[in-house]
Amino acid sequence: MTDVDFTDSNRKKRIAIVTMGVKLGDERKGYDRFKSLANILVDTGHDVDLITTTFQHWEKAQRDLSNPSYQQERFNVVFFPEPGYKKNVDLARIHSHAVAAKNLFNWLHRHADYDLIYSEIPPNDVALACATFCHTEGIPYVVDVNDLWPEAMRMVLDVPVVNTVLFSPMAHDAAKVYELCSAAVGTSDEYASWPEKIIGRPVEHITVYVGNRLDAFDEGARTYAAQVDKPQGEYWVTYAGTIGTSYDIKTMVLASELLKKQGHDDIRFMILGGGPTKDELEQLARSLDCNVTFVGYAAYPLMAAYLTQSDVVVNSFVRKAPQSIVTKIGDYLASAKPMINTGMSPEFRGKVDHDGFGVNIEPEDPQILADAILKLHDDPVLSAQMGAQARAIAEEQFDRSESYQRIVALIDRLIAENEAKRAQERG
Repeated sequence: MTDVDFTDSNRKKRIAIVTMGVKLGDERKGYDRFKSLANILVDTGHDVDLITTTFQHWEKAQRDLSNPSYQQERFNVVFFPEPGYKKNVDLARIHSHAVAAKNLFNWLHRHADYDLIYSEIPPNDVALACATFCHTEGIPYVVDVNDLWPEAMRMVLDVPVVNTVLFSPMAHDAAKVYELCSAAVGTSDEYASWPEKIIGRPVEHITVYVGNRLDAFDEGARTYAAQVDKPQGEYWVTYAGTIGTSYDIKTMVLASELLKKQGHDDIRFMILGGGPTKDELEQLARSLDCNVTFVGYAAYPLMAAYLTQSDVVVNSFVRKAPQSIVTKIGDYLASAKPMINTGMSPEFRGKVDHDGFGVNIEPEDPQILADAILKLHDDPVLSAQMGAQARAIAEEQFDRSESYQRIVALIDRLIAENEAKRAQERG
């Protein structure tokens, strides 16, 4: 047990945020959810360490730790070693995370002076290192559920015997994390309630969408508008995000072919992003008579400009995809464009219907997608209404400057309760 005086009310509360996929400093790729949370915690008077790996997941390369931009963050950045991997789903990644989890656990025990640790899951073994440390030290642990492993991986690697061998340890680690956590934050209601579903008892939880910083989105859209060359008269149907197994970009390509055959030369599909199936899908598009442009990776401000100049955005998933309310939703809504959703998450499909910012359709059917696009294409009044509602929902529910205060309040309460408990134990 650490000898830090946790009863000192004037001491800044020390928070560790542990994340593997964060974009830091001058890096171009990665998620910034946990960086945003770290900055908000600093703004509210906390002492924050953001702890992450030496390996940059998005670049699939080791970071240059001498890069001065890491030291220019408003919070303290800590790196722990990870060997790395080349593919999102393979044995090397599983091994890399196992090594990272061990290195993190050892580092935490050499720096045991935190009031609370907040970490993402997955990776499950990295989260377990945090949960076990907090349990040993008697401090609160909050798990942020932003994907479901091994459930999501089983869809990519669907080999029954291999799945059992590879994924049983992941399932075990997840259950242990949920047993040890003080509370859970989920990026959807489904994810927030996942821990209690797995362990069969109540777990305190709140839902806070990944969201975005609307001021940063709007600034990017304004600044980079001139770099988006949209020919007059074109109608853009846009997807932004990973191009991989869970995301049904193939149906978008085939729908474009159908629309062009029907004489709709003005409708162009814009695909922003990269991923393991991008080359294959580009080749498919080249083999067909369709209007599909693969833009490639676009930095966040440029992506914002593309979305705001589009006419429709597509949340495109295959039927078996387990994802719920994903990162890109906040940006889609901020663009003030109608959304076509093919994801099968009951929670998000219900939200699309209830909030009125788009339409749900069946996935993996090019004709159904083409028909939905044409309906919006031919009804600008309906499209404008949906777009306005999308922006209103973005402002009410997805702007991090407001929504992340719920996480701060949860953290502060858990720390206060733990301090009160320790004081009572000391008599």
